[in-house]
Amino acid sequence: MSPQDFSPAPYPIYAETGRPAVPFAIHARPRERYWLYGLLFGLTLVTTSLVGAAMQFDFDRNLPFDVEHSFELYLGFWRHPLELLHGLPFSLPLMAFLLAHEFGHYLAAMYHRVDASLPYFMPSPFMGTFGAFIRVRSPIYSRQALFDIGVSGPLAGFVFLLPALSIGLAFSKVIPGIAHQGSLEFGVPGLQWLLGRAIFPGVPSADICLHPMARAAWMGMFATALNLLPMGQLDGGHILYSFFPRQHRTVSTAVGLVLLPLGYYWFGWLLWGLVLLLIGRRHPMLYDDTPLDSGRRKLGWLALAIFVLCFAYAPVATGGL
Repeated sequence: MSPQDFSPAPYPIYAETGRPAVPFAIHARPRERYWLYGLLFGLTLVTTSLVGAAMQFDFDRNLPFDVEHSFELYLGFWRHPLELLHGLPFSLPLMAFLLAHEFGHYLAAMYHRVDASLPYFMPSPFMGTFGAFIRVRSPIYSRQALFDIGVSGPLAGFVFLLPALSIGLAFSKVIPGIAHQGSLEFGVPGLQWLLGRAIFPGVPSADICLHPMARAAWMGMFATALNLLPMGQLDGGHILYSFFPRQHRTVSTAVGLVLLPLGYYWFGWLLWGLVLLLIGRRHPMLYDDTPLDSGRRKLGWLALAIFVLCFAYAPVATGGL
């Protein structure tokens, strides 16, 4: 939707700056396609449950998780639909994380009277989902609103991620070398390493066979780290812009350049860095430039700590490397 779709109206004065506040967008809201939201949510619940059932099958038999096993379940799903129930320990925590993350953004947008869609879920045969997103359909005018909308998703998701990881690790078991036996090796974010040390003292992370619930939390950490990268219009980019609008483009470029050599450890970083460098360094201008208050600044540092805890320089590698 273009700026021409918004009509001017009387509006108040910002007390902090003495400048007029930009009016809330007055426009015809599009008709919500609730059927599409529901369909995508249902499909994603099915695909994550199928992947979770494959994880549970491997976990019960002390085998490393192989993505190929979930492809086999797709063929037999129609004959044995109750197999989906075995995947709920993976799918329900993961869906709860995604819902919390996106509704964190959505509710913050509603609080600031920014028009946004409900979450669109993206099903995938690989690991069950490509995540979820909301569409912001009207401009964000102030640094406070931009910060609140950007930070609310990662913080809300982390509230669900942390207990899922703790409980999932408590249900995990020790099998020497299990992490190196599958077709894929999953990196160990700092948060997982810290909780693993607390629950399994002296046991290397490579010897911990993760319960499907812990796998769901791993995916939540991976998604959180990607979203909190401080560049472009990612959640981290919104937070960065609300703190340092003039330095946003420079920092975005620097982060993109850092991602390129990280492609040696995970090819996805190379692709992600190239895409963000080409199309993801800019950020829309804001009308109200009132600085963030101390409470929001503290939340910004908390978001940075969550990013560090969830980041893994080699999130996925081919087994045997």
